[in-house]
Amino acid sequence: MKTVYHKSDSRGYANHGWLKSHHTFSFANYHNPERMHFGVLRVLNDDFVEGGMGFGRHPHRDMEIISIPLEGDLRHGDNMGNSGIIKKGDIQVMSAGTGIMHSEENATEQPVKFLQIWVIPNKTDVTPRYDQMDIEEKSVQNDFQQILSPNADDAGVWIHQDAWFNLAKFDKDFSKDYNINKSGNGVYVFVIKGKAKVGDQILDERDGFGIWDTESFNLEALENSEILLMEVPMELPG
Repeated sequence: MKTVYHKSDSRGYANHGWLKSHHTFSFANYHNPERMHFGVLRVLNDDFVEGGMGFGRHPHRDMEIISIPLEGDLRHGDNMGNSGIIKKGDIQVMSAGTGIMHSEENATEQPVKFLQIWVIPNKTDVTPRYDQMDIEEKSVQNDFQQILSPNADDAGVWIHQDAWFNLAKFDKDFSKDYNINKSGNGVYVFVIKGKAKVGDQILDERDGFGIWDTESFNLEALENSEILLMEVPMELPG
């Protein structure tokens, strides 16, 4: 088993006034050659957006983009004709493919917190697509809830990559083994809230921990916790 530990306060940080963002991996003006990606997991941004503010319309290409609101409501719009609100309890996915234009703006006067995640796809120049889903209605306690996979007919949303995302809402002292779905994949564990343990590594809130070269590992909650597990291929395409 190989591992990498990223303490929350070791992340890059950008304060744009209306936007405050912590970058687990190199992004925009934050560049760390030792933090470029975890396998095909390219971006993990922990964003705070002031009320009434947001990201104006801008382009993306050949990237799988996932947004998970943690607090508040985001208003989405894009050049494919999609518009609406994503809120806590939802997951949003966009396959940028040949190119998209979109905006994400705070829909209220209250702050919004959300995770912005980019995954490098296993195919390029695909037809752009958009999807969002309420994952709260199928929320489970003390188990892994799959919220993303490579399969359109499986639980959660899907992307163009052999990746599986799970939410773990564990009570204090509950533990469970996570089994890798595909050989060659690793898992990046991100503690949204609470405190957890993987092997001998203690993880506090907003800590990240990557695990690979293993078939399974045990995740234990040391407090009531909410944890995001992002399983992705460790080898980059091409």
